[in-house]
Amino acid sequence: MNIRIEHVAIPSPNPVALKNWYERVLDAHIIFDNGQNPPTLLLALPGGGWFEIYAAECAPQDRGNNKLAGFRHLALRVDSLDAARAELEKRGVTFTGDVRPAAGGGRILFFADCEGNLLHLVERPADFAPVWKER
Repeated sequence: MNIRIEHVAIPSPNPVALKNWYERVLDAHIIFDNGQNPPTLLLALPGGGWFEIYAAECAPQDRGNNKLAGFRHLALRVDSLDAARAELEKRGVTFTGDVRPAAGGGRILFFADCEGNLLHLVERPADFAPVWKER
């Protein structure tokens, strides 16, 4: 069986504003728009991966708390954390906390989108090769 992640869903109180943020800040582009109001959209990142953005019925409390149960953040792999940080700061991103070690090796740096959803940049060493355990 070949299983891989296709997309991450982000329910939003304002899907159009969130789409605009991902287009402007992360260079995402629309690959599907259902043409309704509010819309359901699929956006693709330049390096791969999709976001599905659609209307939310309510907002979770404390969305920025990375220790709550369930999915908490989306890691975006970059070749150079420093270069990505500099470019995203030019686009208005404010990073939270300091650069820290990444699980498995490398470095990470957290930030949030315009609605407070957590993301982080992750830079891995050039020779990074995860070890897969056979079952």
